Amino acid sequence: MAKQRSIAGWIGRGLLCVVLFFVLWNLWIFGHVLAWKWINPSATSFMREQLSQIQKENPEAELRHQWVSYAQISPNLKRALVASEDAKFLDHEGFDWEGMQIAWEKNVKKGRIVAGGSTISQQLAKNLFLSSGRNPFRKAEEAIITVMLEAILDKQRIFEIYLNVIEWGNGVFGAEAAARHYYKTSAARLGASQSAKLASMVTNPRYYDKNRSDRKLLRKSSIVLRRMSYADIP
Repeated sequence: MAKQRSIAGWIGRGLLCVVLFFVLWNLWIFGHVLAWKWINPSATSFMREQLSQIQKENPEAELRHQWVSYAQISPNLKRALVASEDAKFLDHEGFDWEGMQIAWEKNVKKGRIVAGGSTISQQLAKNLFLSSGRNPFRKAEEAIITVMLEAILDKQRIFEIYLNVIEWGNGVFGAEAAARHYYKTSAARLGASQSAKLASMVTNPRYYDKNRSDRKLLRKSSIVLRRMSYADIP
């Protein structure tokens, strides 16, 4: 009996440590999200992960990333991203339940993951704090961070951060770096067709960086271009 009580005690202390770590981790995240109402994040978890990967081949490699304000990003790119990634961005509170259901049905039908259903807020939550791996814990934590983002930041601020930190190629992050990398121009000067193509690259940016004339990319770009006029942006 004493041995059983000892084991139960160790299990209880272990669970308490796990719960404490979980609470402290989320308080740390909450503090960062709160600060980002006024301060721009300098880097994300995903950016650091990708930098580590590219430096394995070239220790001197650096990320291409330059923060620009919301006003310095073309409305064309904003509309293209909403049309491509999250048509209900202004209407939902972080989760597009209908979109998630549609994505689930597509994945079941294909027998593999072909659609994600993640909103802009969910994508930002993942990029800011989490790894690129797929596991139940990460999805649960992504949901918690998404709730924090939507509760603390307004839609324009969420979108501004998203536009500045998403990956657009091998070591290319944010709208300004993408505009200069692909079109030798600024994010403010991006045209409708350029924006539609950039938005269409977000799902697989490193591949499309090397395959810019890919048929699937060009087909999606034309679809996004047609939808852009209907996209509502902050």
